[in-house]
Amino acid sequence: MSGKHPRVSKSAGSTKRRRVIDLEQKINIIRRYEGGQSLTSIAREVGMPISTVSTIVKDSARIKEHVESSAPLKSTVITKRRSGIIYEMEKLLTIWMEDQIQQCVPLSLMAIQHKARSLFEDLKAKKGDTETSFVASHGWFNRFKARANFQNMRMNGEATGADNVASEYFPDVLAKVIKEGGYLPEQVFNVDEAGLFWKRMPDRTYISKEEKTTPGCKAGKDRLTLLLGGNAAGDCKLKPLLVYHSERPRAFKGISKATLPMTFRSNPKAWVTLALFEDWFVNCFIPEVEKYCLEKRIPFKILLVLDNAPDHPAHLDDFHPNIKVVYLPPNKTSLLQPMDQGVTFIFKAYYLQMTFAQARAVTEGEPGKTLQDFWKGYNIYQAIRNIATAWEDISKGCMNSVWKKLCPQFVHGFRGFDKDAAFKEVANKIVKLAQGLELEVDVVDIEGLIQSHAEELSSEDLMELEAQRLAEEAKEEDHEPVEEPKSFTPQEMSVAFREINTAMGRFESMDPNASRFMKVNRLIQDALACYREIYEEKKKATIQPSLDKFMRKFEWPACAPSTSSAPCTSSEPPATLAPDIKTEADLEDVKLVSVPSPSSAPH
Repeated sequence: MSGKHPRVSKSAGSTKRRRVIDLEQKINIIRRYEGGQSLTSIAREVGMPISTVSTIVKDSARIKEHVESSAPLKSTVITKRRSGIIYEMEKLLTIWMEDQIQQCVPLSLMAIQHKARSLFEDLKAKKGDTETSFVASHGWFNRFKARANFQNMRMNGEATGADNVASEYFPDVLAKVIKEGGYLPEQVFNVDEAGLFWKRMPDRTYISKEEKTTPGCKAGKDRLTLLLGGNAAGDCKLKPLLVYHSERPRAFKGISKATLPMTFRSNPKAWVTLALFEDWFVNCFIPEVEKYCLEKRIPFKILLVLDNAPDHPAHLDDFHPNIKVVYLPPNKTSLLQPMDQGVTFIFKAYYLQMTFAQARAVTEGEPGKTLQDFWKGYNIYQAIRNIATAWEDISKGCMNSVWKKLCPQFVHGFRGFDKDAAFKEVANKIVKLAQGLELEVDVVDIEGLIQSHAEELSSEDLMELEAQRLAEEAKEEDHEPVEEPKSFTPQEMSVAFREINTAMGRFESMDPNASRFMKVNRLIQDALACYREIYEEKKKATIQPSLDKFMRKFEWPACAPSTSSAPCTSSEPPATLAPDIKTEADLEDVKLVSVPSPSSAPH
């Protein structure tokens, strides 16, 4: 009989489970050891083997480094700092994927792998690296998806037959929702994001050619995102939301962002994120539509139609009981969404027209000023003003007609609106403006430029956007002094009013039509009324302190020393020393009068 003990088999239920130790526990162990406590006593107190405690202490340097990088203490994994071409490729790939998701473009594993390899090869060629290799395997993709926080991303192929059917029956479904809810066309809204390369020129212009050949000259890559929308009646255009990559652009010097003609927000990639959309929905959309309903004297109940973009929360119905949200079928946004049926396209044409008109006015009004000079000085603040004007130019007919596919029952009064005809009219105006700037541009160039705003970002575009973001972050870290906001002064306002009156006098001297001049002059004076109110308030605020300071010079002592034997019977100065001061002009006149000092005045 063997003297060995019989082998005891362990059941599956009695298998020893691996204990997970988070960073907070590890830091606690390290602090105890550094405080002079032995490994044996630490192991006994925390209930761990001495070998485990010893391993943690030996790895203390890496654990501390990870904690200093602001990792959550409940994390159990210490990640390595990643760098190199693959790391840079993944950052650019993340930007590309987020851009595709923003545009509701379906992504497949094959498409992502192909883009990853393409970006890797471009970066490898740029850096002259001949050794690093990358195959975009399934294992890499799973790790990348986790690192980039794309765990819940749905991988889609081409639009299926079900999507086509959904796009056909959805208008009927929406019509039923509208009928059951009793929604008026004034109460049905749609909003959509639109990317805008606000400083991009047609490809054949010499500015665009220079950007392609000159290193560091990539102004046309600077992009922002707009959220545009309105109602089916066409009479309510919402205040645009603009998202830019810089929180405080240099062009905003002295300007309060709250006074801009649109809601301004910032995001490193200039995209509408989930948090930004929720903020806009609660703090901008709800108050604006509630005010609109009050003015129209209609019930405050709103139906908002959205696409399935990732930045559109699924729980928007929970924010307000009077607002219902309906989502369009996936992959069919371009066929049904009203804002995609011509509004954003015509808007971008108007924006380009405004920009070219501004360029021509500057080059013609300032001798020696070229288009190149104007374009170098064209900044985001000027772009915002042109965006606001272009949005105002979108007509009620355009805003209503784009609902024809989704809500044909609401489109009745503007059947004459033609998107193609409207674009051709604007494009012809842009061509004429371009000719005045000595540019060879035709309607096809204008159409191509507008369509380029929605093109997929190339590898070069992605690199430029990332470099631009890093440059902006470096500028913000310079800690430049806070600029004083703009303010009115009575003196400058007085000069401005005088210059305006002089200019109107010149028009009057040239215009043989007195009625026309009086009409124009009245419109201008009415428009300036808000500035005149500010001027009067500023003037009063300036006069009162000056009067107080001036009158303090005449404060009379109870009885000043005097050689006269007559008793001092009054503490008031003579009447001639207290003139009647009512206006700033009276004050200036009094300052010119020589007044005897109280010590020399008779009592």
